[in-house]
Parts: sequence; structure tokens; C-alpha cells
Amino acid sequence: MITLYQTPVAWGMPNLSPFCFKLESYLRMAGLPYQVKLAQLQNAPKGKVPYVELDGQLMGDSQFIIEYLKRTHGDPLDAKLTPEQLALGHTVRRMLEECTYWYIVYMRWVDDAGWKAYLPVVETMVPDVVGGPVPLPALRQKMLQILHDQGTGRHSMEEVQTLAKEDISSIATLMGNKPFLLGDSPSSFDAGVYAFLVSIIANPVDTELKQYTLSQENLVRYCARFKSRFFANWKPPEIRAA
Repeated sequence: MITLYQTPVAWGMPNLSPFCFKLESYLRMAGLPYQVKLAQLQNAPKGKVPYVELDGQLMGDSQFIIEYLKRTHGDPLDAKLTPEQLALGHTVRRMLEECTYWYIVYMRWVDDAGWKAYLPVVETMVPDVVGGPVPLPALRQKMLQILHDQGTGRHSMEEVQTLAKEDISSIATLMGNKPFLLGDSPSSFDAGVYAFLVSIIANPVDTELKQYTLSQENLVRYCARFKSRFFANWKPPEIRAA
């Protein structure tokens, strides 16, 4: 049994972290049994979520975990992909994780409306996940500094949404009328695509980015298709601290 350590469930999603959501999606797609527990960052091998306990060891980083599971439990999703498909999937994944992710973070931490909606979720993660009482204004300020150092925090809300919409437009174009990103069958890359799209759509703040994503009909159908196939029986679990 794989133990998946992640942050609390919120906004009707399995997880607000796109990386936790991605990993849980992969576990369901690959048919691997798992249980969920509340993460404690002081125990995380890389100081971030998600992390897992499997084969008697703790392992961090969603992609490293997925690659390990492929090697040890087989690769039912990607084994038949062509080199070109693998390259395209890799490119989309890196765009989502290295660019789109920061736009999502911006919407939650920088934008005042986004922060107001996100604050109740942050409160549930302190102190259990973070590991002690942390003043929330100080926590927000720390994240704003991280975003500024990374670069996204130097942009205006309008500029960030423009960049994010370009990412969404690219995915919609690549998806076309295919059932999944790379064709008729789902691949491991769909775990990330679904997680990031829903992370935008589920945001209770009605942003321009959210409306643009919802306007991409093929992506809306894709999310519904993915949910029906892999999360139809999902119910919010009561996640307890380890």
C-alpha cells in the first residue's frame, strides 16, 4: 500500500496542490492502491508536498515518484508511446509545472481577492502541515518574495493572466478533438494536464483566466471525461496527520 502525504482537500478537489493532485491522479490511472495522510513538511524528504511512503522509504517529488512507480510496478500508460509523443508530453508537463504553476500561485497569494478565498485553506494547513504556529501575514509575505525572486511576482495581474491564457490556448490547440492529450488513450501526462486545468477552474474567484479556460470547450469536455473515468467514485476523505 502506498501512503500519499499531501495537503488538505478543498474547493471540491482532491487537492489544491497541482502536484499532489497530479500524483493522486496517476495512482488512480495506474490502478495502484494508496491511502492518503496529511503531510508534515518537517518529514518531507525534499521539504515539499507531495511525498509518499513506499517500499519502506519516504520519497519526494511527484515526477520522481511516478518514474519510480513505472520502474517498479510497470508502465501501463506510457509504454506504447512513440518518442515524439513522449517529447510532446514532456514539453507540456514542463510548461505546466515551471510556468503555469506560478500563475496559479500568483492568483492565490498576490491577488487580494484570490488571497481572501485561499486564506481559509491556508489556515487549515497551519500548524499541522507547516509544523508550528506561523503568522499568516508573514507567510504571505514570504510567498510574495518567492514569487518576486522567481519573476512572476514582478508582473501585473493582467500580464500574468495573459501569459497563463497562452499556456491554456496551447494545450487546447494540442488537444484538439482527441479524447486525451496524446491520443485515444490516457498517458501519465494527462494526470498533470487534468490537475492543472481543474486547479484553475475550481478557483472560487471568477478570474479572466478561469473564464478563458472554461471557454475552451474541448478542455471542458476533457476534464469531464477524465473525472468520469478516474474520479467518479471519489469522495473527500478525512485526512489525518501522520
